[in-house]
Amino acid sequence: MTWTIRSVTSDEADLLRYAEVVNAVTPESPTSVEDMRWQDQFPGERFVAELDGAVVGAADVGRIFSYGPEFERWWTNVRVLEEHRRQGIGSALLVATSRAARAAGKTGLQTSVSERRVDGIAFLTHRGFVEIDRYRMVQLDLAGLSRPVVEPPPGVDLTTLAARPDLVTGVHAVAEVAFPDIPHVDEPMRAGSFDEFRKRDVERPGMPPDAFIIAVDGSTDRVVGYASLMLVPGRPDIAWHDMTAVAPDYRGRRIATVLKLATIAWAIDHGLRVLETGNDVENAPRRAVNLRLGYRPIPDEIGMRGPLADEPAA
Repeated sequence: MTWTIRSVTSDEADLLRYAEVVNAVTPESPTSVEDMRWQDQFPGERFVAELDGAVVGAADVGRIFSYGPEFERWWTNVRVLEEHRRQGIGSALLVATSRAARAAGKTGLQTSVSERRVDGIAFLTHRGFVEIDRYRMVQLDLAGLSRPVVEPPPGVDLTTLAARPDLVTGVHAVAEVAFPDIPHVDEPMRAGSFDEFRKRDVERPGMPPDAFIIAVDGSTDRVVGYASLMLVPGRPDIAWHDMTAVAPDYRGRRIATVLKLATIAWAIDHGLRVLETGNDVENAPRRAVNLRLGYRPIPDEIGMRGPLADEPAA
């Protein structure tokens, strides 16, 4: 039996085969055809490994959304079905993603892997990847949880992007000043241009505009904070906290906590079962908020960086 590596086409059946491997290997980080079609507006490529006509491995590579396009690395993920590991398939997929990154002028790769994925961590470590950061992941079980009381501080009003789509420019303004403050290795996070931010952080599939909560200064109508949820692809009962951000001059007034409570209330109202989020180990204030709200630890997410894989010898 021999396996081959090829690029994934835009055909829906091909994308479904790719998604089946991703969702089987990393169910904590699933994908869907809709989400992949959204991703296709950004630079990158997908590959599959086929064995006797069956897809047994999947990999992707592309721009890291939170960094500028000039950043020296691309993001990659390599996944191989458990029964087909240790046969060189993962290595061949990594070569394919490295080739694409090299062609785009990149000099290295970056990824993240759940600490529960022991095989994945070993695979990356053996190929020169090292841990660069760690996110403490937490989960809130909504079953039986009472709907929280949401009371914004005096002078602050809450609305949603569904009710006030005109506030999206103000949301971007908050992101521009908040993103660089997020602890994140050695490269500051960037909101990017308004158009890029809107495509990436507002219009992504699974981000309901009525779950996009916005805090507004009641006297000026200025956006001073926001929080958003993203439904997990293929899992309508689970959502991720995508972002919670507050303008620097409005911090210390419980706005972040109130925004998170509002997203929890939305999740309960819409029958969700679980909310998940994570923060860098250095982000103690945000982790403390999650702890007070009842979130409980789940396995960490480990950020890793490594070199481009060498082309195999002829």
